[in-house]
Amino acid sequence: QNSYPGITNIILSKRVDKICVAYDNMEKHFPKEKIYLTGNPIRKEVVEIEGKKPRALEFFGLEANKPIVLVVGGSLGARTINEAIEENLKTFVDNNIQLIWQTGKGYFPKAQLALQNISNSGIKAHDFITEMDMAYAAADVVVSRAGAIAISELCAVRKPIILVPSPFVAEDHQTKNALALVNYNAAILVKDIEQKEQLIPEILRLVKSDEEQQKLINNISSLAISNATDAIVGVALTLMK
Repeated sequence: QNSYPGITNIILSKRVDKICVAYDNMEKHFPKEKIYLTGNPIRKEVVEIEGKKPRALEFFGLEANKPIVLVVGGSLGARTINEAIEENLKTFVDNNIQLIWQTGKGYFPKAQLALQNISNSGIKAHDFITEMDMAYAAADVVVSRAGAIAISELCAVRKPIILVPSPFVAEDHQTKNALALVNYNAAILVKDIEQKEQLIPEILRLVKSDEEQQKLINNISSLAISNATDAIVGVALTLMK
């Protein structure tokens, strides 16, 4: 569930008895008496990362004494994010920043070619990351799109995040998802149209500010809902009584 419901959900809300949502303030869209804040179901094996960092560093071949940025643009990748990363690979090397970079299958060959000119083993490009728990565990900072499940996972793993919402989605719902966190000072928002100028400076600023990272961690932790599946089942069971 996104923070801004689509037209189908709005229509259906008039015909159902209970509505499970993942964000506060959804009474703007749905009847208040029907709303249950349950969160979105997420895979526990993806977000249970406590104690996994040493193994994650070994898994990706990264060093513990250098910051690590995880860049994910969804399963298919995100062209604008990929281009910004590719154009600034030397900037990351010069600042001793390591990368776990999920490019998507389409961009992966280009990323591999770009990395041939970078003599740094701390930048790891992957077309797709199946072991997301390892990626989350290794990361100090995460750059991501702002889909509903991504947001729920990022809240659960409690990492400092920079969100670059996709502009190519219905009703711009990814921006609204991102703002639901930004309004609680729980994430940084970079608009896709502005990422070419702003994304890399924001990454560098956040990586270098332990205080800003801790503030984001504290605030996003308060938004995490870890038992969404059980909560949704509980709501459904009340309909059977």
